Parts: sequence; C-alpha cells; structure tokens
Amino acid sequence: MDPKLRRMASSFLALLLLLEGVMFSSSSPPSWPLDKVFQYIDLHQDEFVQLPGGQSLPIPPIILAHLGNDPKKPTVCFYGHLDVQSAHQDDGWLTDPYTLMEVDGKLYGRGATDNKGPVLAWINAVSTFRALEQDLPVNIKFILEGMEEAGSIALEELIRKEKDRFFSSVDYIVISDNLWLSKRKPALTYGTRGNSYFLVKVKCRDQDFHSGTFGGILNEPVADLVALLGSLVDSSGHILIPGIYDQVAPLTEEEKEMYEAIDLDLEQYRSSSQVEKFLFDTKEEILMHLWRYPSLSIHGIEGAFDKPGTKTVIPGWVTGKFSIRLVPHMNVSMVEKQVKQHLEDVFSKRNSSNQMAISMVLGVQPWIANTNDTQYLAAKRAIRTVFGTEPDMIQDGSSIPIAKLFQDIIQKSVMMLPLGAVDDGEHSQNEKINRWNYIEGSKLFAAFFLEMAKLH
Repeated sequence: MDPKLRRMASSFLALLLLLEGVMFSSSSPPSWPLDKVFQYIDLHQDEFVQLPGGQSLPIPPIILAHLGNDPKKPTVCFYGHLDVQSAHQDDGWLTDPYTLMEVDGKLYGRGATDNKGPVLAWINAVSTFRALEQDLPVNIKFILEGMEEAGSIALEELIRKEKDRFFSSVDYIVISDNLWLSKRKPALTYGTRGNSYFLVKVKCRDQDFHSGTFGGILNEPVADLVALLGSLVDSSGHILIPGIYDQVAPLTEEEKEMYEAIDLDLEQYRSSSQVEKFLFDTKEEILMHLWRYPSLSIHGIEGAFDKPGTKTVIPGWVTGKFSIRLVPHMNVSMVEKQVKQHLEDVFSKRNSSNQMAISMVLGVQPWIANTNDTQYLAAKRAIRTVFGTEPDMIQDGSSIPIAKLFQDIIQKSVMMLPLGAVDDGEHSQNEKINRWNYIEGSKLFAAFFLEMAKLH
C-alpha cells in the first residue's frame, strides 16, 4: 500500500481505538435535547475536518469493531471502506490528491466522499456522545474494508465465516457509500441495479490478414462482431434480446409516486452531464430508465485496430464487450441464457465460417430494500430533524454488491444512507465532500442513533 494511503487509513483505526471508552449502560434512550449533540458537532467541526496524521500502524484488509453489547438496545452495523481509487496530481488535480485541502467550503482529496468522509462522520457521531459523557442509544458495530476498490477480495468469505459470531447480534446494517441525486437535498437509497458482463469472441484464425490479399474472400470477424453487437439494442435504448423484459418488476402506484416526488432539474442535469439530448423527455422516464429498467451498454472491441492513422488489416479475431444492468426481479442465470440464445440465433443466420464463443464473466444480482423497515423510518425522521425536509427516495443505477451480499448472507435489514452531493466526483479528479454535507452528516448519524432507539 502507498505510504500516504497507509497513514490515512491507519488514522481510522486510531480513531476507533480512541472510542473504546464510550460509556454504555442498560438505561433507556437519553431524553436530553439533541441540540447538545448538534452544538458540540458545530463547535468541533474544525477538529472533525482535520485528518489525524503521523500514525503509521499496520492495518488488516478488513477491520471489525464493536462498541456496546446491551441486549435491550438495537445493534447497528456500519459498513464503509478505507481504500481509494488511485490518483495523481498530473491527472488533472488542482492540488495533491492525498493532502486534504479546503476551498470555498469544499474538502478536496481522494476518498473525501468515497468513502472516508462518511466513515469519519459516523465516528464523529459516536465520539460526540462520548465527549458529552452520554450513553450511546444503540450498540455499534463497524466493518471497515480496505479492499473495496479492488473488488472486495475475500469479503464474502469473511461475512460467511462471521455470520454466527460477529454478525449474530446485528439487527441493522447501514451503508453510506453512494451519493444524493441533488446538491442540497438529502436522499435515502433503497435499490441498486445488478450487472451481467459478457464477452463475445469471433475468430477466423490467430493471425491478422492483409486486406489486399484476403479482403473479399472470407468472412471477416469484425463484420460478424459488429452485426452481433448491433443486434443487442436499438437507437432508443430498447434491448432487443427476446424475453429480457419479462422478469422486470411491474411499476406500482406507490413507486410511481416516489418518482414524481423527487426533486430533479432535468435541464440542469442534462447540462452538467454535458449531453445534448437524453433519450427521454420527462423526469420520471429518465429516473425509471436509470433505476428500474434494464439497460445494455457496449464497452469496446478487443483485437481490432484502434490506434491513430491507417492500417489495412483484417483482424484474425476480435472480442466484443458489453453489459446489462439488471433490475428487480431479473435473474442473472436467466439473462445469461437469453443472451447466449439470442447471439447464437443471430450468428447462425449470417452463415459465417468463423467461430463464435460467448461467456458471462460477471454476474451481480440487483438489490432492493423494504422502505418500511424500521431503519428507513428512523432515517427519514432523522433527516427531517437535521435538514428540515423529506428525503428523496432514490435508487442507484450502478451496482453495489455489498448490499446484496449482506442481505443474502446475514438476512438483516440493509439501508443505504448517503451523505455526499451529486457533484462530489467520486473516482474522478478533484474529488470532494462539502464541509456542510460532512458536518450535517455527522449530526444526521447522531440523530439516526436516537431515532433507532425510539423505534426499535
């Protein structure tokens, strides 16, 4: 691990160790005003912004920690990750990506929003109760991962191993690893799309051909592949694979009302995305095609000539890459079967002498939560307390496998409670989290603890 990353990640472990002295008792949830918590967070926000430095501690790929074991209290487990995407200043960063820099209320640095800011906000909330010598309303567990950006290596194995030990007392799981749909309005996420990634290879031979010598007398692999890829989706974004929409969950009136209530300025969204025109004209259509309908994207062609200039070559083989974002109630195995059958049918009609091979190299199921679960109700109440508004109830068009993993293995309620604004730029240059989101997010977590204690 990069020494800078190790120091930054180690600071989180140090903070956890500092929290071992938090007071716990079997008393009922505190009745004293939440204002004291908020006031403390406001007064100490500069301390919360400053990342501890100087420590150099060895950290494991995954940290498990717990604070309190009162059987009368709910146990809430927070998942976050400490690792980050790589970044270099000469990639287009205005400052050193591994030195936190505040400019106009924005905290810039790799991992600021993905995911160190939310992890620290959770720790801030816990440490505030300790500083005020008040009993934590809930039992807390942490699972802090150091390999999320590398595909969460060995995480599933650990969760299965600890299911009946570390996770046995967990009632609720909170993930804060995604963003709001807005710059200022908070959100609760209740679903993510899954993903199935395919490779389709067309091969004539291992070597390339000279187009002057062989052009016109053989089936060219690129031509076959282009025909195959072109058969997958039409110009309106509709997937052409037979049966692919049969499994999609029907739209309910309750869900439709959720889309209507979401605050989204379409023109601003289009402009900030630097897209001339979307495929759909209304907010509801845009959101539904991002979240609750599948989409198919073509990602590239391996083996074809893609460098500048001219080269009169016929590739001997090429591999096309595409993926389908899955939605409830789509099944990965069924989608794989439908894709393979469709491509085999299209290829057979070309009467090509080439060989075709199809493989699915990634299959992630979609995740959906019950928005009537206790922790969603508690989070809504906490958001109203801190932000004075109802949250946008949103889904995420991308895939966050950890949510489905927790839900399937531990079989407890999973909730996504994002803190970051839509323009935070996770994985991008000049990633940031707004000071306002970070500090108010710390208050939100504290309020959430209290609401959970009341509702559990």
